[in-house]
Order: sequence, then structure tokens, then C-alpha cells
Amino acid sequence: MGARSASIVRARATDLLEFEAVAAAFARELLPGDVVALYGALGSGKTTFVAAVARALGNRAEIASPTFTFWHRYGGTPALEHIDLFRLENPAEAAELGLEEAFGDDRIVLVEWPERLPGLLPPWAIGVHIAGAGDGPREIAIERPGEGGGQPA
Repeated sequence: MGARSASIVRARATDLLEFEAVAAAFARELLPGDVVALYGALGSGKTTFVAAVARALGNRAEIASPTFTFWHRYGGTPALEHIDLFRLENPAEAAELGLEEAFGDDRIVLVEWPERLPGLLPPWAIGVHIAGAGDGPREIAIERPGEGGGQPA
């Protein structure tokens, strides 16, 4: 795999349909092995974004926030792993959860609140930053790492 430069794509969604359209367009670029870190305030739409990604990838599972279970696994091709670290109070808890099993070349992993567990994500993780909440518009920035951060071949 050749070197690639970092890139940031920005989008604005004025309503839920536009927000889901941004997520669907993003989903079409995902490949098995990709890891996505979702950043945003409580109520910014991280789980809604994950659900729209899942639908765009043909997954018809009911996508719900794994806030209380930390991790949901959804079948499909590729399989989706959805991790939510909001309730993680101590990084030592992560070892007990076995979250490292979520990662693999045959699936896509989406992680909400990744800042709660620094070091969990690989350097090639794609960052999705969502600003806004409630019924208001959303600003979405999708950041792909550059050289040295790309997924190994």
C-alpha cells in the first residue's frame, strides 16, 4: 500500500435525513479492517450515525447504543462491532470486557467515546467528529490519518 496523505472532509447536515445521508456516503468508503472513532457531545448523534452506516452497508439489525453493555456485535458482511465507552470509569475495566476481540480484518469497528480509553484504537483509525445536538444542524468532520497512520497492507 502506498503512502497517503491525511485528509479531512467536512459536511453540514441541517436535519436528520441529511445527517444520515452523510453517514451513508461515508459507509460506502469503509472496508473490512477499518476502525472508526466517533467524537461528539452527549446527544450529538453518534449512535444515529452508526445506525445509518449499518443500514448503508446492508445491515438490518436494530442498532442501539451499547452504553450499558459497552459492546454490540452485528452480523453481516462485513460484520460490525459497535463499542460505546461512555460508562467506562477506569481503563482497567477494559481488560475485563475483552474489547480487543472486537478488532479484526474481517469487520468494521465503530467506537463511541474513544477518548475514555486512550490506546485502544490503532493509529489508522478514522475520526468522525460531530458538533451539534438535539434538532439543530450538525457539523461533521471526517479525518483520515496520513502517512504512518494508514492501515497495514
